[in-house]
Amino acid sequence: MVNVTILGAGTWGMGIAILLNNNGHSVTVWSAVPAEVEMLQKNHEHNNLPGVPISENIKIMADLEEAVKGADLIVMAVASVFTRRTSKLVSPYIPEGQIIVNVAKGIEEETLAVLTQQISEEIPQAEVAVLSGPSHAEEVSRGIHTSVVIGAEIKATAEWLQNIFMSPVFRVYTSPDVLGIELGGALKNVIALAAGTADGLGYGDNTKAALITRGMAEISRLGLAMGAKAETLYGLSGIGDLIVTCASMHSRNRRAGILLGKGYTMEEAMKEVKMVVEGVYSAKAAKALADRYHVNMPIVEEMNKVLFENKSASEAVGNLMLRDKTTENTALPWEK
Repeated sequence: MVNVTILGAGTWGMGIAILLNNNGHSVTVWSAVPAEVEMLQKNHEHNNLPGVPISENIKIMADLEEAVKGADLIVMAVASVFTRRTSKLVSPYIPEGQIIVNVAKGIEEETLAVLTQQISEEIPQAEVAVLSGPSHAEEVSRGIHTSVVIGAEIKATAEWLQNIFMSPVFRVYTSPDVLGIELGGALKNVIALAAGTADGLGYGDNTKAALITRGMAEISRLGLAMGAKAETLYGLSGIGDLIVTCASMHSRNRRAGILLGKGYTMEEAMKEVKMVVEGVYSAKAAKALADRYHVNMPIVEEMNKVLFENKSASEAVGNLMLRDKTTENTALPWEK
């Protein structure tokens, strides 16, 4: 048994809390939202996870210093837009060598830093790892079989985390490619917005399959240019997470995309979904990274225009279909 503190009491934070409590660990959850703390303490259920009981053994706290005191492991589960702010707040209470595992997904718009980089910058005394993969909180909290990957620079750390998270219904792989895991998890949200937009426009399975496949090509081009490994991008945190996020109604990014396809503005779609839509925040960063590394990402480019320039979704899809003719993979040579 280890003492685990989870920072963030959203659906994913609580899904992780339930998983680790069921694994026999001592779990504390911190939230910066007093109403959320009160709700969880009183109802032992999260409003966005109806019918999923939260054990009374899981402690819910509003005091950050108290919550992290004596923690063997800290899980950073706040929405990506709050990662740096939360890291800065908690840094004074973090001892040298503290292991922190990030489970959120995103890229900071201003700095283009992935989340583990942000945490390391604000908490330099910590050792930072990442957990990612196709893992909707709605299913993990209910014990539905799930597989993920944990990335860490030190193999022993990844294996220690693997032992903590692994269960009969939660299979955990390890990897040294932290950057690749982070990029796959963040960039797939932008592609999921596009897939949802196609659904909202009433397009079919052919369209979605094309967006997923070509979206994976865009993610891979950028990831490889930045130093990620192809094996990671075609693994659980890349194509695995991309498939589930583009296909599932649990995905807030897909749901927001559906609304965009139906004519909602970005602000209206986010308000309707009622949760943080990570792909909206990662879209500008993805476009900026594509420009920095001179990588062609037409789906990302068109989604930015839909989100921030009021371009119609149908026009964006039309532009994608009518781009200049090209080969599918320029790395494959012609023999004749």
